[in-house]
Amino acid sequence: MPRKLHAINPLRNLVFVLLLTAAALGLGYLASLHPIERDLTFNSGNSLEPASISALRQLSGPVDITVYATTKDVHLGDIRKIIKDFISLYQRYKPDIRLTFVDPEKEPDRTRAANIQLNGEMVIEYAGRNEHLTTINEETLTGALLHLAHATNQTVMYLDGDGERRLDGSANYDLGLIFGAKLKQNGFRISSLNLAIAQDVPMNASMLVITQPQADLMPGEVDKILRYVDRGGNLLWLIDPGPLHGLERLAEKLNLQLPPGIVIDPSAASMNAPDTWALGTSYTQHPITSGFNLITAFPSARPLLWNGNHWQVLLEVAQTGWLSESPNSKSGKHGPFTLALAAEHEVNGADQRIVVVGNGAFLSNSFAGNGGNVDLGVNMINWLAHDDRHIALQPRKAGDSNLTLSKNQLTGISVGFLVVIPLVLFGIGIYLWWVRRRA
Repeated sequence: MPRKLHAINPLRNLVFVLLLTAAALGLGYLASLHPIERDLTFNSGNSLEPASISALRQLSGPVDITVYATTKDVHLGDIRKIIKDFISLYQRYKPDIRLTFVDPEKEPDRTRAANIQLNGEMVIEYAGRNEHLTTINEETLTGALLHLAHATNQTVMYLDGDGERRLDGSANYDLGLIFGAKLKQNGFRISSLNLAIAQDVPMNASMLVITQPQADLMPGEVDKILRYVDRGGNLLWLIDPGPLHGLERLAEKLNLQLPPGIVIDPSAASMNAPDTWALGTSYTQHPITSGFNLITAFPSARPLLWNGNHWQVLLEVAQTGWLSESPNSKSGKHGPFTLALAAEHEVNGADQRIVVVGNGAFLSNSFAGNGGNVDLGVNMINWLAHDDRHIALQPRKAGDSNLTLSKNQLTGISVGFLVVIPLVLFGIGIYLWWVRRRA
């Protein structure tokens, strides 16, 4: 009987090894057919944002990336490997991204012809257009791809000459440093329009942006705006509290009613924000807000009312709020309040799109960095430009991965590693020695 058991054991072991090998090979084959990846690094540093992935899927045709870099960099070391690993994240989703390296020291003529200024500079080419990048991260590369994806540089024209917010201005009141810069990054061209000088609003502009004037517009200027709307021009109107300075006729034409006062939103206190900030947390179904789930903040917003059924609500705020017509006052009007409207209809054979927002400060240099303000503004511009495919594809900056410690925290960590841990290990060693000696 023992001899039989002795003979069976090797056979059993052999069968076990064969089954284990077959299972491993089977799992390996299934893994090759259905690969699953999980990025467990801090801030998902080894994967792309969903916006970048969506942007890549919008690009039909190959993308050529030429990197002008030496084999070694004084500060970064093997810069080619760094770039290659970074681009490989994009190649996972778009295999026809072709990466080429050029050594500026070995090919100086080619480097000069490409107008290269820095070691590691990238030239991205797509559909006959190209873009240079000297800063390499997900935000800049995805932004460059979005820029190249635009068929042409569409012009965003903004009304100027009567104290309006400038779309390329740097003052706190203006819209240029964050919002305007993002539009330029995405391929839009920004141009001012003074209707006291211009004969009319050019119809070759993709849209006209009107913000709150600080002086009364002349009747002739308003006439030109109304003619632009009558001809089917696209319009973004950002309305702040206060007098309209001649734009009452535009509000009448669009069947808008603009009650005085600002929206008070008590829920802003939970976000450590003033109650004069109306917070946008939920959005209606519309191409502008499709998949949009970021919080937006509208300082000193005014509500919008309208006649007719041609307007579609984009955003309602202050469910438990009220309308204040003077400091610390409550009117009889309580929330929710509509803060953004969109309309689309055919005019003279053209598809006209109009967006009206009861606030202009949310895109200003002072407040555009809050939540999803810029993303919502860019979505509005993309929709007005009939570029729906780029809505909600704005790349996001990587989160800050720096660890900042106070002096007391650094002292605690130092004492822990240099004193406490060695003493604990020493104590364990003494205890084990004592136990063995008693044994």
